[in-house]
Amino acid sequence: MKHKIKSFRGLLFLQPVCGYLIPVLQIIFCCFILLFPEKSIGQELASLRGIISSEDGELLSGVTVQIKNSNLITQTNRNGEYSFTKVSVNAIILFSRLGYKDLSIEIDLIPNQENIRNISLITDIQSLDEIHITEKFSSSNSIIIDPAKFRVFPQTTGSIESFLKNIPGVSGNNELSSQYSVRGGNFDENLVYLNDVEIFRPMLIRKGQQEGLGFINPDLASSVHFSAGGFEARYGDKLSSVLDVRYSKPDTFSVDVQAGFLANSVSFKLPLKSSYILAGIRNKRNQSYLSRQYIDGNYHSDFSDYQILYKQNITSKFSLTFFTDYNRGELKINPEKRITEFGTSDDVLRLFVNYSGDESSKYKSLTSAMTFGYNFSKSLNLKWISSYSGSSEYENSDLLGWYSFNEKDGGLDPMYTGSLLGRGSNHNYADNFLKTKIYSSELRMYKQLRNSFIETGLRFQSDKVKDILDEFTSFDTTSYSFPASGNWMYSGQIRQDNIVEIQRLTGFVQNTFNIIPNLTMAAGIRFNYNNYSKENLISPRVSIIYYPSVKDEFLFRFSAGSYIQAPFYRELKNYNGILNADARSQRSYQFIAGTDYKFNGLGARLKFSSEIYYKLLSRITPYKIEDLKVRYLSDKYAEGYAAGADFSLSGNFASDLESTFRLSLMKTEEDIKNDFYYTKNPSGSQEIVYPGKLKRPSDQLFNVGMMFQDKLPDNPTYKVHLNLIYSSSLPVGPPGPDRHTDVFKIPAYKRVDIGFSKDLVAPESKKASVFLKKHFSMLSLHAELFNLLNFKNTGSYLWLNDKKNNQYAVPNYLTFRKFNFRVIAKIKSR
Repeated sequence: MKHKIKSFRGLLFLQPVCGYLIPVLQIIFCCFILLFPEKSIGQELASLRGIISSEDGELLSGVTVQIKNSNLITQTNRNGEYSFTKVSVNAIILFSRLGYKDLSIEIDLIPNQENIRNISLITDIQSLDEIHITEKFSSSNSIIIDPAKFRVFPQTTGSIESFLKNIPGVSGNNELSSQYSVRGGNFDENLVYLNDVEIFRPMLIRKGQQEGLGFINPDLASSVHFSAGGFEARYGDKLSSVLDVRYSKPDTFSVDVQAGFLANSVSFKLPLKSSYILAGIRNKRNQSYLSRQYIDGNYHSDFSDYQILYKQNITSKFSLTFFTDYNRGELKINPEKRITEFGTSDDVLRLFVNYSGDESSKYKSLTSAMTFGYNFSKSLNLKWISSYSGSSEYENSDLLGWYSFNEKDGGLDPMYTGSLLGRGSNHNYADNFLKTKIYSSELRMYKQLRNSFIETGLRFQSDKVKDILDEFTSFDTTSYSFPASGNWMYSGQIRQDNIVEIQRLTGFVQNTFNIIPNLTMAAGIRFNYNNYSKENLISPRVSIIYYPSVKDEFLFRFSAGSYIQAPFYRELKNYNGILNADARSQRSYQFIAGTDYKFNGLGARLKFSSEIYYKLLSRITPYKIEDLKVRYLSDKYAEGYAAGADFSLSGNFASDLESTFRLSLMKTEEDIKNDFYYTKNPSGSQEIVYPGKLKRPSDQLFNVGMMFQDKLPDNPTYKVHLNLIYSSSLPVGPPGPDRHTDVFKIPAYKRVDIGFSKDLVAPESKKASVFLKKHFSMLSLHAELFNLLNFKNTGSYLWLNDKKNNQYAVPNYLTFRKFNFRVIAKIKSR
């Protein structure tokens, strides 16, 4: 009976899937079946615990402790303590922590008894400049993401940023885009850092298909931390989140290669005696995937990214790091036609459009940074970071469409249509250009004391933006016509040339210290000044974590602070393209409380995390979202709030394969000050309406997700990787600067992606080729099916009027089911 259950575990995912509800229930039911563990027998075991300290006697937290050639791994808690309940009596233990030399010891334990091994680690001066605050204070609001985990799951964008949509508090309703919303904010409110360098992204993106490769190369990343709010003062001035990525020195030489239908990449890591080199090339040509959209036509895409990082320890105290990234992308579309059915099951409408013309977009960006590090002593470290980020973005469109929409009256012929509701012509034109240059220079200092860690920084930044806008949309709702004739009505006309130069000065001081052994606090303050709004802004922030037990089972956390976002170029630009000279910074006050609980259950070590939060938005700039483009109403300001709760349960239900289940609840509203509009009452006279509180464009009541992994028990080289997302509806309205018209809804976003992989050189593989094992340390094949259940998800709407001037919202559907194949390889060093 046991073997039958095992076979069922592996093969249930392989059965054909059809319909909607039943396959989802099967998948969820299968996940619960897979929670039952295997039992191991025939080994002498013992328990092991100990305390890890530095050579000076300081208790070390965050030390990774691993039993070699096993899946047993843990980290020390705030008191430097680690423990294992079941360890082989003869084992090799590996100890590692950033800033200290790795240690490997062989131990002999007494069976069936508790054994104690206390360890002292030696400081590694050469890597002291790599130490950053999260190594001393693992922020309660920071989630650690394993970059290797990103690679095995089905992925449509090839960007690690899109992986964030699977984290509690984060949402994104477009698989073509890596843009994400965090707890009621928009994409512009998210910070991204690479080795302490702030990263800037393209700003002209209007549709997901225009997006290329994200800035972060997952093959080069050694650690990824993400905070969904309540982050510390050492991070910059945005309202929503922080993605903190580090490229660090590799352990060994390696070459990683990935090839597939959608994207290809190669990365190179070379450690030397006193230096190291990281390099990566990525390319994405996803026209075959883009063609799985609602518009038939010719798609051409070409996106690429080139990165290199070189670090040299010039002396034992002085180091130099150079990083550069060149990112480019190009998309050209020649639409031919579209046929879209929409409406309800009782009232089905059908839209026909024939196109003439094309639309294209392209961009190129260059980011370079140089970091000088100097170690005055084992406890005092200085960094000087200078960076440049420049980009050029182009958007061109000259697209005519002749449309008709009808009632679908059924009949045997699927092309049979009923009465004509409307026909007409539309013309989309755009010739836009945006050029940005951002220079920055920052000085940071780190001071390690016995029970505290002090960090301070001072940063100067100069922004130069040139924006040339020429765009409009026009309609002739009476007939098929060309621009030179007919009854055309124009909207969204913008002709504007903007040049903006802003200088910014920011700084912070932060101290992380132990109040008592199990209670740690990070308290800091930021200041911010820019010569555009001429505001002097102060942001105090504090975070507290408490471990009530030395066993590290419970963790309680609390964060509070002021978060200010000084206006960048997009926040200065009004809906009509004109700059607001009186623009002011946005501010929110955030309060976050949460807990982590680790326990044994369902045959695995599980972690349950929960957070509740309230964000008082004391001053924000309202905006509208049209597809992916954020369009600010910079001449207005609003007050509002965002409140919610996030829950997640994670664990390794199969060895080495982590699965996560999450649920997010959220509500966000805003009240635009002095906002009103006119309407007619039943008597026909005009009256003023004050809309009051409105749902923000990111108001999404709930978000459910699951990332599940398993392997065949009888052949663990075969694995399955499942990603499921269900996000509730979002408010939306017709184009225009009026927020009160956003009373429609984009339907709930539903998506299931599944992938199957085969590891060709795994140690447990019984039939692995000798040649492959000799030349590859990893080689896996991945077959993926995107949008497994072929859901029709809506990305945006096309707004049309019929001959009676009734307005219709025609859904622009996202991608349908698509198959992908990838090969991932890591070549062995000689």
